[in-house]
Amino acid sequence: MKNFNIIELEEAGSTNVEAKRLAAEGAAAWTVVWARRQTGGYGKGGASWASPEGGLYFSVILPPGDIADLQIVTILAAFCVADAVKENFAVEPMIKLPNDVYLNGKKLCGILTENAVCGEVKSSVIGIGVNTNVESFGGGMEKIATSVKIETGREVDNRVLLGQIVSQMMNIFKKLTVKIQN
Repeated sequence: MKNFNIIELEEAGSTNVEAKRLAAEGAAAWTVVWARRQTGGYGKGGASWASPEGGLYFSVILPPGDIADLQIVTILAAFCVADAVKENFAVEPMIKLPNDVYLNGKKLCGILTENAVCGEVKSSVIGIGVNTNVESFGGGMEKIATSVKIETGREVDNRVLLGQIVSQMMNIFKKLTVKIQN
């Protein structure tokens, strides 16, 4: 299933900032902004998110709906990431609520969901950073961060993993939205 549009960038300050700009300009739901590297990635509370070459950094414009609770959306996305990594690499990622995925006790993925609000939720964007093909981390980060490649020795096809994660998110959100409306 591929019913989403991918906008590929060599570099972005932040894929969430780009996706929020596109959403404000009327971009369709399930538009994905994917950057090979970010120079200004950020997480919860504005904390800096390291985006070394080789990782998978993307943001998705979510469809408008009744799901305004950022934690639910974030947890569902974490599940999709953990499940895709588990299925492809036979490892056991753990979700650290509400917005991180860990592998072997180290951070593998961070997720940030943001709403644009003007009296009501106008749009929601979810940013996902997965350490896939990162071979090393600087500044002492190797003690707290890991990558799929470090843990498995296997190269990740970021395009394939991106497609799997977004497709699974679409399936789950579609089912959830139908249940909320009934």
